[in-house]
Amino acid sequence: MIGVVELEEAKRRAAEVGLDLVEIAADSKPPVVRVMDFGKFKYELAKKEKHQKTKSKAGEMKEVRLGRSMKIDPHDVEIRVNQARQFLMEGYRVVFVQNFRGRELAYRSKGDERMGEIAKQLADIGRVEMTPRLNGKRMSMILVPDRAKIESAKQKGGAPKTSKESPAKEKGANERSSTPVSRAATLVAGEPTPGEQAPAAAVAPTASTATRVTAEAN
Repeated sequence: MIGVVELEEAKRRAAEVGLDLVEIAADSKPPVVRVMDFGKFKYELAKKEKHQKTKSKAGEMKEVRLGRSMKIDPHDVEIRVNQARQFLMEGYRVVFVQNFRGRELAYRSKGDERMGEIAKQLADIGRVEMTPRLNGKRMSMILVPDRAKIESAKQKGGAPKTSKESPAKEKGANERSSTPVSRAATLVAGEPTPGEQAPAAAVAPTASTATRVTAEAN
């Protein structure tokens, strides 16, 4: 913590290093603000949230049933394979389930063939985690997304590449340019800690005559 300083002084320090003055604890007396790169902070936060979302999907599994028996139309199988493809592209694990009825169990090899064909169709974006296994009258196979192949498939498909950092920085610049400022502040150094409230916007305090401020070196 640097201490209580006049807000004009805090603004001057932020301007000298080309950073933003960000309010992080409006209810404190005096309020706490931080000198930081708000655009970079928002970008890193969005990146972290996206990573956590992808990680949570990797633990989820979608079930794709291949009908009530082996007597399923090839077109219906194709529909289910396309559905599984979408799940894999989104980062989910997929379990295919083939049910057998009556004497169909005598032709288990046909179930293995169908599962093998499905695995081949999806080999461009996924890989087999569990080979086909028969449990009673139910055969299962698990596929998981192959991230390297998925990224390659997205690039070949012409997926648009957008810049994530520029919009965030532009947003931060717009927010701080339109925000009124108060008279004094307390200057603190360092990045926001896990237990500290994350700044919601690049703003300077507006209601108090004294404020705590945080300074960031880069």
